[in-house]
Amino acid sequence: MSLGLASAALLAASGLHLGADLSFTNEMEACGAHFRENGKSADPFALLKAHGGNIVRVRLWNAPATPYSAYADVLKTITRAHAAGLDVLLDFHYSDDWADGDKQIPPAAWAELSTDAQVQALHDYTAVILDRLAAAGQLPQFVQVGNETNPEMLGGRKGGKIDWARNARLINAGVAAVRAAAKAHGQPIRVMLHIAQPENVIGWFDEATAAGVMDYDIIGISYYAKWSRYNLSGLGKVIDAAHRRYGADVWVVETAYPFTTAAADDTTNLLGADSAIPGYPVSPEGQARYLEDLTRVVVANGGTGVVYWAPDWVSTGCKTRWGTGSSWENAAWFDIAHHEALPALRFLGEDYGAKK
Repeated sequence: MSLGLASAALLAASGLHLGADLSFTNEMEACGAHFRENGKSADPFALLKAHGGNIVRVRLWNAPATPYSAYADVLKTITRAHAAGLDVLLDFHYSDDWADGDKQIPPAAWAELSTDAQVQALHDYTAVILDRLAAAGQLPQFVQVGNETNPEMLGGRKGGKIDWARNARLINAGVAAVRAAAKAHGQPIRVMLHIAQPENVIGWFDEATAAGVMDYDIIGISYYAKWSRYNLSGLGKVIDAAHRRYGADVWVVETAYPFTTAAADDTTNLLGADSAIPGYPVSPEGQARYLEDLTRVVVANGGTGVVYWAPDWVSTGCKTRWGTGSSWENAAWFDIAHHEALPALRFLGEDYGAKK
């Protein structure tokens, strides 16, 4: 596998990255959320850093119907992360809305374009965003070329057969734009490709390799036990196999665990009682131990990163398409009653035997 600008020496020195996706923080604060630790107001970015974290992930949508996850909001998040002394993983969804393991809907502006034109649009959009961030002094250290790209990029749906000749062109166009931006701006940027659930990783990357997708640095895996056939041991085996097979670093770039089955609003929580794993009670302590043990499994099997998804998506009076509040407040890192920081944050500062 070609590592582009991210040299073998850089990989060797990359160490362990622990952190969270804080894409909701700006929106939650605008909705009136007040994050706290020990009863005092706390900034989630500073809090993550103070507990030992070193990376923030943020999603980017092309032309969303909301101001959040658009460029200006993402620039604000990246600026806050860098000001707190944190690295940034920028997650290009290449969509106007959620792209995930079930769907990869192209931005409306690209939907009717030919494959050739979509390849060019994806490349140019990636390049323009990174150039704008560089001009603002906020170039990310890591970039995801796509989010949970199990289906075919820009139009594929779960279960559909991937046209790998087309898919490889789209992915490689995004990677090429990142490599060019890193070179132009004199800053290494490591590239991640991201697949939902460990049971899908080896098959997808084997097909990607055969199609000529080889220039990346990190394999990102979403792991939610509720939606996976694999337990923590199975996850560890996939991490080990992927690292050995493809020569890339491997991160669990999305995961979560509930700390309660209670709710603060009328929006159904996605991680309910059926999300419990034997040995990890649905409680603040159970959530913390899940994260500590998962990170131990990742590190023991050669992985180098764990990023928690949406610990900032607390319940507020704001409405979403699903209802008032949040469908994730019981899996956040802040309690329901007062948005007080929970023990989950301690996983960021544990000694896992790997350099951070």
